[in-house]
Amino acid sequence: MTELSQDDLRKLYAETKTIAVVGCSPRSRWPKPSAVVPAYMQAHGYRILPVNPHETEILGEPVVASLAELREPVDIVDVFRPADETPAIAQAAVDLGARYLWLQTGIVSEEARDIAEAGGLAVVMDQCIAITYADLDLGPAVPAWKAAQAEEADSCEVPARGPE
Repeated sequence: MTELSQDDLRKLYAETKTIAVVGCSPRSRWPKPSAVVPAYMQAHGYRILPVNPHETEILGEPVVASLAELREPVDIVDVFRPADETPAIAQAAVDLGARYLWLQTGIVSEEARDIAEAGGLAVVMDQCIAITYADLDLGPAVPAWKAAQAEEADSCEVPARGPE
């Protein structure tokens, strides 16, 4: 078990093109982290592959119900699911050939770590992939970005007409 250094994390972000997000939520669930974080990463140039058995499209991408349904290379499997589900997700990430398993803030599973590392994946646990990106000065702070997105969405609304 080794923690990734800041240099390792910078390399991870630089080499990553595609992130499969298990538990990805649609924009309608904003400001839920599983909606905000994938949108943030997509806005910063990463291809997001949403994994959610209850949706058909998120962030303009088709949704798959499980990692086993993906048919393209994935660099990071980013997880927004309870810790007790992560060992199976870790095994699916290994089977998929991902390079990293990233368990979001509040998600810790030593069993998932062991499975992923035995399969050759590097693991990050209990950290937000977007906040870490911003903390490395690779992008704006997530709250500021999220606020700008809300302002942009609000500015696109047709103003209600009042009495003249």
